[in-house]
Amino acid sequence: MATAAQPAIHHEPTTADIRLVIAASSMGTIFEWYDFFIYGTLAAFIGTAFVPSGNELARQLTVWAGFAVGFGFRPLGAVLFGYLGDRLGRKYTFLVTVTLMGIATAGVGLVPSVQTLGLAAPAIVILLRIMQGLALGGEYGGAAIFVSEHCPPDKRGFYTGFIQASVVGGFVLSLIVVLLCKLAMSDETWAEWGWRVPFVLSLVLLAISLWMRLKLSESPVFQAMRAEGRQAKNPFVESFTYPGNNKRLFVALLGVAAGLTVIWYTAMFRGLSFLTGPMRVDETAAEIIVGICALVGMSFFVLFGALSDRIGRKAPIVWGYALTLVLLFPCFWAIGWAMEPSLAISGPDVKITPGGTQIIVIMAALLMLSALSGATYGPVAALLAEMFPPKIRYSSVSIPYHIGTGYFGGFLPLIATWIVARTGNPYSELWYTWIVVLAALIVAIWGLQGGPPRDFEETA
Repeated sequence: MATAAQPAIHHEPTTADIRLVIAASSMGTIFEWYDFFIYGTLAAFIGTAFVPSGNELARQLTVWAGFAVGFGFRPLGAVLFGYLGDRLGRKYTFLVTVTLMGIATAGVGLVPSVQTLGLAAPAIVILLRIMQGLALGGEYGGAAIFVSEHCPPDKRGFYTGFIQASVVGGFVLSLIVVLLCKLAMSDETWAEWGWRVPFVLSLVLLAISLWMRLKLSESPVFQAMRAEGRQAKNPFVESFTYPGNNKRLFVALLGVAAGLTVIWYTAMFRGLSFLTGPMRVDETAAEIIVGICALVGMSFFVLFGALSDRIGRKAPIVWGYALTLVLLFPCFWAIGWAMEPSLAISGPDVKITPGGTQIIVIMAALLMLSALSGATYGPVAALLAEMFPPKIRYSSVSIPYHIGTGYFGGFLPLIATWIVARTGNPYSELWYTWIVVLAALIVAIWGLQGGPPRDFEETA
């Protein structure tokens, strides 16, 4: 068992070093998730440009299937880049992932439409989406581990909370860029080709991210392992053969990753779709409301990350799951109640601009869900880093995380759209989230270790 690597965490990196690590890792994570989420933010335009269908429901399902494809390939990216991260180092592995993501995202904005290129257009977009999924599969584990292995143990939850918040930051950035682009051009220009600009801007974000990350030094834990020749020979295989690791992988997948991701995706992505769909809220107004809630909600991730340093990682996650089961439906019912008067007096094709009271209710509901997301997501980077041995940490964190988030979360929009189409009830989609969170709660209670945070060597 690895016992000599851990002391490297406690020395050498200065406060300035740690700040640079957090800033560079967080910014890179924001940019990578911006690249990944911009597809979902502009799903309607992607459907029009690349999906040859006259049926709107078929088009929506096809677009969200493309969204899910990217998530579906995240586990493969986790295997590939997890292997490289454990064998070659944390730093250079996520330099590769951010480069791959930036090129793939810009490519989506440059692909000609289906009217010009035929069926080759959606095929290319799917290929680029696969590249995005592979890249993201290596990004999160690298950033989270890189930060956790630099910072002192008593502040690990607080510092890695910024990585967790950066995932939301990517979503917020995608909304901000979209809104700014819409303001800078006419509606006709935006609809014709302007929606492609946020994709191409990924190249600028790529340049900034590479510039920042090239300044970083390798993780002190990895440096110690490399110097002592204690790296895993095959991190992927050893992730499944290391004593006790199969249970930890299962708990990380279902008890952690699956639960946290469906809460956040329901709050933000389905919240946005719920507003612009059955609630018929004006698209720009909905994006502004959801964007503000996401921006404010980022603070919950850091808050609960810091809280986990004091009360342990398990408690915020378990309580977050339990409260989600109680409050999920009421939060969406509250939005429906607030919008009901406007829906009753407006035509079915009329978009609604919410009034002051309606905005307050909508934001209160979304912020409540954001707080629950922060409770379940904020402590997770520190938790996962502490669950696994350093020599297979990149692989062991990345694989269950991206299977859990990739399949349970990535397929959520597709499944939710299908459920609503079958039932005709806009609230019925929430049952998917509710059931996944219930399963996650049961596994987390059973499998997560309570008490104060401890490094792996102290718990294994």
